[in-house]
Amino acid sequence: MNWLEKQATISEESGTLKFDGANLSEGRRPRLLRLDVDREPFRLEMGGQLAELDVAFETFGTLSSKRNNAVLITHALAADSHVAGSHEPGERRGWWNEVVGPGKPIDTDRFFVICPNILGSCHGTTGPSSTNPLTGAPYGPRFPRITVGDWVTVHGRLLDALGIERLFAVAGGSLGGQQALELALRFPDRVSRVVVVAAAARLSAQGLAFNACGRTAIVNDPNFNGGDYYGKAHPTSGLSAARMMANITYLSEEGMRGTFGRRLRESQGAAARDALEAEFAVEEYVAEQGRRFAAEFDANSYLAISRAMDHYDAAVWGGGDLLKACERIEASVLLLSFDSDWLYPPKDCRELALALIRAGKRVHHANIPSAHGHDSFLLGSPMMNSFIHAFLDG
Repeated sequence: MNWLEKQATISEESGTLKFDGANLSEGRRPRLLRLDVDREPFRLEMGGQLAELDVAFETFGTLSSKRNNAVLITHALAADSHVAGSHEPGERRGWWNEVVGPGKPIDTDRFFVICPNILGSCHGTTGPSSTNPLTGAPYGPRFPRITVGDWVTVHGRLLDALGIERLFAVAGGSLGGQQALELALRFPDRVSRVVVVAAAARLSAQGLAFNACGRTAIVNDPNFNGGDYYGKAHPTSGLSAARMMANITYLSEEGMRGTFGRRLRESQGAAARDALEAEFAVEEYVAEQGRRFAAEFDANSYLAISRAMDHYDAAVWGGGDLLKACERIEASVLLLSFDSDWLYPPKDCRELALALIRAGKRVHHANIPSAHGHDSFLLGSPMMNSFIHAFLDG
């Protein structure tokens, strides 16, 4: 199922739901909540606004009678609300299946887990591929600029609709970790614990450069057409190239050397017939990752989300001073970095940990050894799992 079919399925099967606190249990197919923007449009931080706003989300576990066991999971750039489990036999596993579920570190026998899809995505929540109610056509390149702050504001509106005033915890990795941090800064009275994995207060210059290269590949695809490609050929070549570049930042040199080295691909015993044919195993791997991603994601969503990722800086809450920004946080914080991660390197996570310590906050930081680079947060290593489990156990 590609991203357009998936979005249609969510809209068709879920409809618009209103919540009275009942039946909020057990993970089901993504549900859609249309936030109340009838009285006034939803206003965005960069000056835009939306006349309609749908949020796709999934829940797992059971909300307690006191509504005090909710854990919000925030996802990374290209993920969706399907954080755990599988809907039917043969369907894909959740993207954090090693961490979320019965008896796992984020235990759905104990916690009520909510995972919303972010604003601007193409997996159910309103984004560039959604229909603009004012025109009857997809927003496309006219979708307004979005920020991490906008995502977190939407998360807050979703919690309001679910009748949840305060979270037991919020947790996320990578760009999801930055959303978790932003939620603790923006709504300090709504969260007790924050788990930030493989993330930092801001993206490095190297990360900005890789994102810029990816966007350039997309907009220079002959099928991009200024972003108005819906109903036509999509810019899959450019999006695939963007994902190939991004995927390199998710891995590590050590891991790539151990997995691929300079080995030729299995079906390639000799030199390629031409310069365009993949010869090496690692070359074949990144190309396949790009092809799969281009079939599952929307190029305009990639542009919008990667821009939001670039502009996020937690220090804004302190007028550019990270220590002053951290003074806003009331929650206990767990920061987990990985020694081979060079997208959000350990030194950047350590900078955030030190700012929290100097601000007098309750913070735990661990730098975990791993050969898997940034992707380590998705794999649920025993050490990472044990830290999260212990932190949530208090």
